[in-house]
Amino acid sequence: MKDLKLFIESGILESYVMGAVTLEETDLVEQMAASFIEVRAEIDSISEAIEFYAFSHAVAPDPIVKPFLLATIDFTERLKNGEQPSFPPELKEGSTISDFSQWLSKADMVLPQDFKDLHAKIIGYTPSSITAIVWIKELAPQEVHDNEYEKFLVVEGSCTISVGEAMHPLLPGDYFSIPLHENHRVIVTSSIPCKVILQRIAA
Repeated sequence: MKDLKLFIESGILESYVMGAVTLEETDLVEQMAASFIEVRAEIDSISEAIEFYAFSHAVAPDPIVKPFLLATIDFTERLKNGEQPSFPPELKEGSTISDFSQWLSKADMVLPQDFKDLHAKIIGYTPSSITAIVWIKELAPQEVHDNEYEKFLVVEGSCTISVGEAMHPLLPGDYFSIPLHENHRVIVTSSIPCKVILQRIAA
């Protein structure tokens, strides 16, 4: 039993649970676990402790990240399949929905049936800017941009963009630019998703 205690206290079980052991060590641990209930119990205890630690220190991902990651993958696949790169105009005061009609009218620029919170389709990319058609179901959570300007042109539906304490209601055709270093979020105020042209430009 002394050898068993030394084995359990050696650190090999922690390494085993973390996947940081050799094939030979894996075989040894699994043989010991099959032979000794104390080893199996210790492995279960270590696994539970690591899982508890992971959940206790988990950081929720930014909900914007996943839709834009999927949009980037979609955009890359479209280019691979022959779509030619395009360069939408810069959003600014005086921009109109018709400025983006060639992208808005494309057959693949539609909202999928399994749409949940936010969906994006990238229509233009350069090293300093990205332009996308974005659908927001209810809201885009609070965020701050320190290195890029974020600009919106509402295409369908309506929303209110809060910047700090100020509220900015927007309707189709309205343009809005988010100042740098300001907390902001988008709240949809229409019964349909708010569809916008979104552009992010390096500051």
